[in-house]
Amino acid sequence: MPPSGPSGLRIKSPDVLVAESGADLEGHGLKRTMGLFQLVCFGIGAIVGTGIFVGLSDTVARSGPAVLVSFVLAAVTCVFTAFSFAELGGAIPVSGSSYSYAYATLGERTAFLVGWCLLLEYGVSVSAVAVGWGQYLNELLNSLVGWQLPAALSSPPGDGGIVNVPAVVVMLLAAVLLVRGIRESARATAAMAVLKLGILVLFCAIAFTAFQDGNLTPFAPEGIAGITSGASVAFFSYIGFDAITTAGEEVRNPRRNIPTAIMICIGLVTVLYCVVALSAIGALSADEVGDKPAALSLVVNQVTGSAVGGGVIAFGAVVAIASVVLAVMYGQTRILMSMSRDGLVPRVFERISPKTSTPVAGTWIVAVLFAVPAAVVPLDVVMNLTTIGTLAVMAVVNVSVMVLRRTRPDLPRRFRVPLFPLSPVLGIAFCAYLIYGTGPATWLQFAGFLVVGALVYALYGRRNSRLGRGGAEPDGDGRETAGDGREPAAAGPRGTVS
Repeated sequence: MPPSGPSGLRIKSPDVLVAESGADLEGHGLKRTMGLFQLVCFGIGAIVGTGIFVGLSDTVARSGPAVLVSFVLAAVTCVFTAFSFAELGGAIPVSGSSYSYAYATLGERTAFLVGWCLLLEYGVSVSAVAVGWGQYLNELLNSLVGWQLPAALSSPPGDGGIVNVPAVVVMLLAAVLLVRGIRESARATAAMAVLKLGILVLFCAIAFTAFQDGNLTPFAPEGIAGITSGASVAFFSYIGFDAITTAGEEVRNPRRNIPTAIMICIGLVTVLYCVVALSAIGALSADEVGDKPAALSLVVNQVTGSAVGGGVIAFGAVVAIASVVLAVMYGQTRILMSMSRDGLVPRVFERISPKTSTPVAGTWIVAVLFAVPAAVVPLDVVMNLTTIGTLAVMAVVNVSVMVLRRTRPDLPRRFRVPLFPLSPVLGIAFCAYLIYGTGPATWLQFAGFLVVGALVYALYGRRNSRLGRGGAEPDGDGRETAGDGREPAAAGPRGTVS
């Protein structure tokens, strides 16, 4: 479809997006090797990690025992948005996730800004996740050999360190695994997901043996404000479920499996988080759990009177956080690959290795680029900014599902949002509510981040957009054509088709 109107209004039809990706066949050099079980494990791998093993203590510090309500509020926000992701993921099964959904409904400029926010959500959050890995690595080392890495080499500046070496190591190890191939990565993620779920179940079993009702009072010491603030922090624990949609070109039967995997992951993780939080604050008071590093290990050590149990939890956390780094880095490379196809970021990110069927160059660029903030930026500096960026993307996805229902009612949908349009409207409302809870300082940071993104789009993305440089569309086998079924002619001046 040739572009018309201002660049921001260039809309790429869902048919074009799916055809470019290889439709429901092998996509863009990628291979469909992931089944439903592997996809669910991939989703769990992307979600369960720093948010519960490290972030739980931050949420408890803000909301007290009402952390349960904070987790449920954050989950409700995710559920409404998950419905929209499930419908769009089944209707447009491509690697671009919410970036592609925005391109198909709201135009190129909005799509670029969504991709810009995804860079924050996936790229910066993986740095934050890697920072938390060092805390539990030290806890594990102390349990096993009675020795820890010095703070100067295991913490970022501001937290008593100079450079966080473990954060860099875990990111580079994830990159090594990702470039080997999606089959190997999926197997590793599945194994780690099963292991960390088992560790969390073990934690609950131990913590509940010391459960005391008195630890739940006062239930909400900071009132509604504390619950809302805690929910904004707890939301970080759910970031990653949308990564399931980035596997759209490497999943078998994506129109069915993507919606199913999203629903399973959200339900399972919500129940798990609430039970873990209840058992933790039931075993120790909120004051003892709040703002404590490696909080789950602390609880087990206190309950058992031994460092052995805490060492087991620390091992689970090391595995859990590593799997989040792996899954989130995977999602980031696939989104950049989709943006690169459209010309909005450099073409290096769309190059697929014929040997491994993975974007090798893009993976290493992402790993190196975000290893730097992982090494030198404290976790709490980026958590709120990542949260607000993710909430903004989710609001756009809810808008996108409503727009696509109106513009393409004929599009095949294996899953449809229930209670439409109430559900996506509530999704937008809950996102706005949690954005409000992040505070004015974070709003200003995010506004500045969006301004920078708009400038990058104006200076690079708009000028290099493939849709804007001739409106090339793919034909049935994924090759680009001039929009009328012909092979593209030689490019004339300024990218026009001659």
